[in-house]
Amino acid sequence: MDNRAEFYEKLKKKLDESNIFPSEYLFKFIVSSHEEKIKQVEDLFNFKGAIITKTSSKTGKFTSVSIHVVMDNADDIISIYVEAEKIEGIISL
Repeated sequence: MDNRAEFYEKLKKKLDESNIFPSEYLFKFIVSSHEEKIKQVEDLFNFKGAIITKTSSKTGKFTSVSIHVVMDNADDIISIYVEAEKIEGIISL
């Protein structure tokens, strides 16, 4: 099993232990402040009723994107993180 698979397996266990689903979950990402990158993050949550807030860094080079959204289960949360990994330069918090 590779490191990513182990990481997500542990995350799933922690999420299942600490949440009663469906549950509101907070995703936080940092991306470069290019509109294209921000839109890619926002697109992960289309049609999910998410509340998205964006905050630029002091220098304006990076944007923090926080997303509050109700998730049905741990697997759905993990699938968002897996999709987010495909965005170049993204940092998941």
